[in-house]
Amino acid sequence: MGGHESYVTFCQLEDEAAFTCSADCTIRRWDVKTGQCLQVYRGHTSIVNRILVANDQLFSSSYDRTARAWTVDKEQVSKEFRGHRNCVLTLAYSAPKDLPSDSCLEAAMGGGLLVTGSTDDTAKVWQVASGCCHQTLRGHTGAVLCLVLDVSSHTAFTGSTDATVRAWDILSGEQLRVFREHQGSVICLELTDRLLYTGSADRTVKCWLADTGERVRTFPAHRHSVSALKYHAGTCK
Repeated sequence: MGGHESYVTFCQLEDEAAFTCSADCTIRRWDVKTGQCLQVYRGHTSIVNRILVANDQLFSSSYDRTARAWTVDKEQVSKEFRGHRNCVLTLAYSAPKDLPSDSCLEAAMGGGLLVTGSTDDTAKVWQVASGCCHQTLRGHTGAVLCLVLDVSSHTAFTGSTDATVRAWDILSGEQLRVFREHQGSVICLELTDRLLYTGSADRTVKCWLADTGERVRTFPAHRHSVSALKYHAGTCK
């Protein structure tokens, strides 16, 4: 099997494999040591934006307005998540072990929860086992560009072109708080040690207390939009 026929939009390393997605509408699995393409996942009808390998599952989001779950070894779609009115940009996953042990919810959430963000200004929470939409998170007035989950508190943080970050309870759908000091789109998020770091088109990174929404520091050094950030060993890059 050959390579992608258009540009690669995202890559994830998982054990000794690399998963890539592309504007050619496919996802590919590669042997990192040999460079050989092992599998091709076909089904999306437009650009695949993001992929996420978790809990022995492969999840993907696309401009075709869907997210999908795949059986990794069989190259087959196991679930389609349809409901967004525009392209799906970003993904996060909460495994069953991280969800509350509630007999009323156990059957519905036995496959975990998938959270998706879209240019339709919403995020959605999906039951992976059934493919049903569990909650729609409404409040942003611009596209949802990025999201991150705090699995211990069942909280999703979403960043948007409306220059805000919002915190949500993914079980109830309740909006918990709004982070409002950026002057441009919020492009990337990182959550660590109860601190939320946000990178923006306003050329700054801000650090917030995740539990209260209080801003504790601004990093203003960049000359252009901050498109990615990573916290490592006490430093944010």
